[in-house]
Formats: sequence, C-alpha cells, structure tokens
Amino acid sequence: MKTSTSWRWGTTRMQLDDLDFADDLAILSHTQQQMQENSTGVAAASSAVSLNIHKEKSKIFRCNTTCNN
Repeated sequence: MKTSTSWRWGTTRMQLDDLDFADDLAILSHTQQQMQENSTGVAAASSAVSLNIHKEKSKIFRCNTTCNN
C-alpha cells in the first residue's frame, strides 16, 4: 500500500505532495526576493531530512522577465 507523503516549509501555502523522488524540483517565483526565500526554505527543509542540494547542478531560468540584479 502506497502512503501519501508531503513536505511543508515556511508558511502553510508551501507544500510538496506525494514526493517519491527528489532529484528534480522546480520552484516558481514572481520576484527575485520570492525566489531567494523559496530557495532558502527548501534548502533548510531538505537539510532537516538529510537531503543535499548540489549548487553546481542548480539552475535559474527566467521567463518573460528582465534581470534586475
């Protein structure tokens, strides 16, 4: 019998449901600040359950936006 798995971080509106494999993850954000907050939250939550995020394999894609750095 398969059990449902979910993972929450930050506020209650951020939740991953039925996480079977964690080798690919897309985090959608509207602002750079949101992206930083979401990335930090995922890193903290994954660290708490002994998952590692490889920074050299991580990518940031921008769609229909300009770089405000």
